[in-house]
Amino acid sequence: MSVLLRAAELVKRPVVTLAGEDVAQIKDIIYSSRNGELAGFTLNGRGVFSGPLRRTLPWENVHGLGPEAVMIKDETGLADRKALRGEREGAGGAVLGSTVITEGGRNLGVVTDVILSVGDRITDAVGYEISPADDAAPRRQFVPLPDTLSVSGEALMLPESAINFIRDDLAGFGAAVDEFRSQLRQQSPAGGQPSGQPSEPRNGESAGIQPLTQHPPPADVQDQAENPGDPG
Repeated sequence: MSVLLRAAELVKRPVVTLAGEDVAQIKDIIYSSRNGELAGFTLNGRGVFSGPLRRTLPWENVHGLGPEAVMIKDETGLADRKALRGEREGAGGAVLGSTVITEGGRNLGVVTDVILSVGDRITDAVGYEISPADDAAPRRQFVPLPDTLSVSGEALMLPESAINFIRDDLAGFGAAVDEFRSQLRQQSPAGGQPSGQPSEPRNGESAGIQPLTQHPPPADVQDQAENPGDPG
């Protein structure tokens, strides 16, 4: 059984090994620049006087998400900042604040958070929480993501049919995502990707980071990546 949560809820959660060792705390979320998923996390140390760490946690090294902690196999799951070079930090990154449009050009709104489906064996980015462009719409809405996502300039592009599966709350959103993706698979050529969608690996299918825009990282993030000895 899967549980839906907002990616922002992971901030400040402890990072714990399977052996129970508390090794870090989530500082911020790094979003991928091609497919709308999480690339990983920047970290704080644990303890009252601990500050930002020079290590990061790539998303593919996350073993699981518990109700109170982010789980990793052991400390080898942590990586140098260079492992996330080129990705964008959540507060000003390539996903949050981006416009979501349909393939027909309809503006759905602006991304305010990423919705994750947390299961027993896999965690998947399944939707966006958006601030709708339509003033008559509710204050926030949830838009489902296909198995793969297109990026057009500064906008995140979804199939036109996504409009039919937008929900106003998380209750029932998981079922809407499943129905949306099933419909796309039925419409796609046998063994292929849904029309208009690039063939990008989903999270966990590749040992590499699943990178989200073609933009370079902010200067401070790039400087930190090139000079790992500097304070984070």
